[in-house]
Amino acid sequence: MRHLPSLSSVALVCSLAFAAGAVQAAPDAKLLAAAEKAQPALIENLKEMVLIESGSLNSEGLMKMADLTDGRLKSLGFQTRRVKTTTGAPAEIVVGTMKGSGKRKFMLQAHMDTVYPAGILNTQGYKVDGNRIYGPGIADDKGGIAVILASLKILLDSGWKDFDTLTVLLNTDEEVGSGASGELIASTADQQDYVLSFEPTAAKSVAKGESLLLGAAGIAKATMDVKGRAAHAGAAPEMGRNALYELSYQMLQTKDLPKDIPGVTLNWTVATANGPLNQITEKAQALGDIRITQPGAEKKLDAALQAKVASGKLIPDTETTVKVDVNRPAFLAGDKGLAVAKKGQEIYKEIDRELGLAPMTGGGTDAGFAGRSGKATVVESFGLAGFGYHARDEYIEVDSIVPRLYLVTRLLQELGKQ
Repeated sequence: MRHLPSLSSVALVCSLAFAAGAVQAAPDAKLLAAAEKAQPALIENLKEMVLIESGSLNSEGLMKMADLTDGRLKSLGFQTRRVKTTTGAPAEIVVGTMKGSGKRKFMLQAHMDTVYPAGILNTQGYKVDGNRIYGPGIADDKGGIAVILASLKILLDSGWKDFDTLTVLLNTDEEVGSGASGELIASTADQQDYVLSFEPTAAKSVAKGESLLLGAAGIAKATMDVKGRAAHAGAAPEMGRNALYELSYQMLQTKDLPKDIPGVTLNWTVATANGPLNQITEKAQALGDIRITQPGAEKKLDAALQAKVASGKLIPDTETTVKVDVNRPAFLAGDKGLAVAKKGQEIYKEIDRELGLAPMTGGGTDAGFAGRSGKATVVESFGLAGFGYHARDEYIEVDSIVPRLYLVTRLLQELGKQ
């Protein structure tokens, strides 16, 4: 997932975040000291994870990540279970649970997979350069896992038990749509009061400051298939019905439909056709990327696509079908999530830092599955500040470690008191 908010949206919410004359609370000195003390171990844990290549299709690497994180959770006192994936690369989702003595149920989630192919460490290895540490997947999302483990160690070492249940869920396929884990995330989240999701926040070179995310687009796929009639392209082209021509026509006549449907976009991004060069194309297909920012908007788009395709064609005797498949639901934190995020802003103020709130991004996130039913309060982007996701030279900023640890530990303490 890459959920970079627009700089203007972060700046806008930052500017409205704190009322004039608000009294700034003093930081929790013990908690801040514990966060500072935890930084070296977090960096070592992060290095160990980065040196495991765990692309979404790399079963061996994903199993190594599962073994490592399972062991870390057990050392903290969690009971763990491993859920085998039933689609995609064979791997195991890690779920840790712990019973406390409080009232609230919490889930912390992150993903173990990255987008990088096997062998990536040969050209993009682990590297420390001043305030930046580089490595494939270091921000997205191994930094998030590192923050979860370090934050929980700080709290549990202090004797914190102000929770009914504490759950950690680490999945293996976020980067490819969470097809094997989405339903598990959704059903587990439905049993929680709060879900904190640990995708990264943007680095200072990209955004004014660190932020939390309140909304992310859902992702769907449009598939358009056209069936025509094959014929010899030189001897008898008039006998054919060119599916490629019809596909082009239908893509053009449907491309602007989202302009009249709030909360959804459509971009046709892939087109394929079968047959040899000297044959009128019999079959052609297009795939479209759909982003959803309002619940139900994809259904309206589907209806509009069906109506437009049925309204006319360019090539007689061709048949066009179109369908919309939702891969990941939209994430909308709502008023409850906003209240939690604002509490996070107050906590950041305690250590003289400002925390932005990004209302929406076009990237997808597993927070969409966690918040699908609306039962749990969900907020995203508690991971480390970084950039270069899905690209060369991905990195995290070292000076974001202590603030993020302080944010997560203080926030869990505060929410546990409710």
